[in-house]
Amino acid sequence: MQNNDQSESIILYEPETTATIVSHERRTTEARWTFWLLTAGISTTFGAAIPTGYNIGVINAPSDFIKEWCNETIYETYGVVLSSGNLDTFWAIVVSVFLIGGVIGSLGGAWVADKLGRKRSYLSCGILLVLGGICFQFCRAIGSVELLLLGRVLVGLAAGLTTSTVPMYLTELAPISLRGALGVFASIGVTGGVVVGQVMSLEEIFGTDELWQFALSFYVILVITFFVPYHWLPESPKYLYVIRKRQDEAIYEIRRLGGKNAEDDYVKLQIEAMRSEDTTNTGCDDCEKEQQKPKKRSLWSVLTDPKLTLPLILVCALQGGQQLSGINAVFFYSVSIFNSVGLNHTDAKLANLGAGCLNLFIACFTPILMQRFNRRFLALLSCSMCAVFLLCLTFIVYLIEEVKWFSYASVVAVLFYIMFYQIGLGPIPYFIGSELFEVGPRPAAMAMGSLSSWGCNFLVAMLFLTLQKAWGAFVFLPFAVTCVLLTILLKIYLPETRGRHVSSIVPLVAKGFRSKPLVPWT
Repeated sequence: MQNNDQSESIILYEPETTATIVSHERRTTEARWTFWLLTAGISTTFGAAIPTGYNIGVINAPSDFIKEWCNETIYETYGVVLSSGNLDTFWAIVVSVFLIGGVIGSLGGAWVADKLGRKRSYLSCGILLVLGGICFQFCRAIGSVELLLLGRVLVGLAAGLTTSTVPMYLTELAPISLRGALGVFASIGVTGGVVVGQVMSLEEIFGTDELWQFALSFYVILVITFFVPYHWLPESPKYLYVIRKRQDEAIYEIRRLGGKNAEDDYVKLQIEAMRSEDTTNTGCDDCEKEQQKPKKRSLWSVLTDPKLTLPLILVCALQGGQQLSGINAVFFYSVSIFNSVGLNHTDAKLANLGAGCLNLFIACFTPILMQRFNRRFLALLSCSMCAVFLLCLTFIVYLIEEVKWFSYASVVAVLFYIMFYQIGLGPIPYFIGSELFEVGPRPAAMAMGSLSSWGCNFLVAMLFLTLQKAWGAFVFLPFAVTCVLLTILLKIYLPETRGRHVSSIVPLVAKGFRSKPLVPWT
């Protein structure tokens, strides 16, 4: 009875202005990690984010064995022998349908997040991942290339849903001071999953002619294991309060997430913060009264709302720029760079795996970086330095045959590029949409950002080899230009979001390119 009385008194508490919310933010002590925050972060990371990265990294090493099996299976099923060119085309389809699935899954992310809720969106990711793993495991037993393709589509759909909904779910669970730290869990998971996929597909483990189906499906063990606590995971309080209007349930989840911190003052502060998102602040200077918009926003309404144009561009530019910065191309090219130093092909692949491990090692420190450093500083430093080292890599690779020590310089350039990529361009795009958009338009914005990421990923995958053959070392120039343009965009228009409630950020970017988001925060 006491808890109910407290809940009702909180529900009736008068909402406060944005200025008062900001004042509360400044007075708020550092939030602590609690059991359910950590459980949600670990469960989603190992249950969805790592499997997403796993399916990116696992497919390359055993590709020759899988292509040979596809050729034999197509002949046995349809009586057709594929030529070398046709087989390469078919394999490109097998690889690219994953990216197409990511695009489709991203588009569906907004609908799923609002219709099913943030928690059930995560469940949808797990179901799709398990179904995809089953297809991989049994495609060889029943001799079906169609099942292999279906599995790639399903895990692609899961990947798109994961990148558009899981970071949003985690940032909505976290208090403001831990929002960035918890939001990068998905980024760490995808990065770690790529490394795990590369390891499991080594010939010494599952990357053989007899065991490649186990390499493709191994991640299912992670999904099943880390979905065990799913039933007890909290739903997003913001989703319950703003979208579903289930205020009592929202307060219950706030208390669970807050743990020992969840005293009455803490809960009131969280309710006040959610109420500030419950009434959309349009940032319109000419309006005497703010118009309260629907809490659930369709994708079209978000795309056509001029007040959301700039933050949407920022989200899509960061997500797309993450791929167009050339991280996948650098990892692809790094094998030949390590070969130029004198390593044989096997050692070069292991060195490439080591570069991936460096990427993961740095990623593990990103929760601390997000908690201690401003987003703008990290994003600008990351984009600008990535541009510098991509230009260095272009110059070095172009002259690598002329200058003997340039082989070692190329390795250094790759490692520094990876390091600077991971402190900003790697983690920030995953969760920045949750810090620029209020609860209503947030799912659509996150979906469009994820769509931009997977679309640009697909573009790089389709064009890189062709451009590499045509341009040689200069293939890195478009990536460097992307980083330069992204640096300029962020320098002018990205507001600082760390430690600030979204209601104080929305007005800063509501006037499109006429916005002045760098005004002092008072």
